[in-house]
Amino acid sequence: MDWKGRKVLVTGAGGFIGSHLAEALLGLGAEVTALVRYTSRSSAGFLDPIAGKIRVLSNDITESSGVLAAMEGQEFVFHLAALIGIPFSFEHPQEVTQVNTVGTLNVLTAARHTAPRRVVLTSTSEVYGTARYVPIDEDHPLQAQSPYSASKIAADKLGESFFHTYEMPVITVRPFNTYGPRQSARAVIPSLITQMLAGGRVKLGATTPTRDFNFVKDTANGFIKAAETEAAIGETLNLATGKEISIGDLAKKIAGLIDKEMEFETEERRIRPGTSEVMRLCGSGEKAAAIIGWTPEFTLDEGLRQTIDWLRDTGSVDDPGRYRV
Repeated sequence: MDWKGRKVLVTGAGGFIGSHLAEALLGLGAEVTALVRYTSRSSAGFLDPIAGKIRVLSNDITESSGVLAAMEGQEFVFHLAALIGIPFSFEHPQEVTQVNTVGTLNVLTAARHTAPRRVVLTSTSEVYGTARYVPIDEDHPLQAQSPYSASKIAADKLGESFFHTYEMPVITVRPFNTYGPRQSARAVIPSLITQMLAGGRVKLGATTPTRDFNFVKDTANGFIKAAETEAAIGETLNLATGKEISIGDLAKKIAGLIDKEMEFETEERRIRPGTSEVMRLCGSGEKAAAIIGWTPEFTLDEGLRQTIDWLRDTGSVDDPGRYRV
């Protein structure tokens, strides 16, 4: 598909994945509108370097009138705005539900009036909970092991319901664990890298859970391929590599790439409460490969090297040992 001149809205475009997606769409020639959360600094987040090349709207995804205004005239809508911190959701379940669930409802409701060609919703592998079988395909049961995952399950089901009820061209993209440059140090990979670059003992939570990691450029490419493919309408698509690694082995791999001997210690407050920890995530990307032709291009080592280089070059995290939710 030729994206040149296509009018595209990306919600949450100032964030980690959203900024990479907006940049990729701009590079393809799309006319990008970025919906970012208002701050008193009038910042577009990670989009500040290209803010002059795109249209930036500051609003809140929970304000339905602002969402409707942003979606007017848009052919494609990529909805990425969310509160994604799982530990944050333990303490603020109401706020997380307002942003993730009600925010998605606002996007879907606005789409009934603006009739875009595609509405691409962002799900998460967290909706599956601990794997009952691997690789996890899209038919795996949904398990809400945190308020965050519950809010995303509800959002996914709203998208499904609008597809069936209103024939809305909804596509749900379900990335497994995305990482890469610009990711917040609340996530495990940048937390590990910044601690190792700073030196000293590296603090970890649980080390036995496994994750299936996607490099951010692969994730952004998956969103674009999904929007391009008519056969994806009404579908939920995993973006997954089919490979898993434990957090403990991940830490050792990163130390090897940085070429440092590291000492690791478990910090109690980094352990998830009760049975909320998802012990195993390893996804199947077969459906995405079959329907939209998506397969990951970056190996874990390649992606980690780019992430290490970015964090080393930017020095963007102060106090790397501090636990962030």
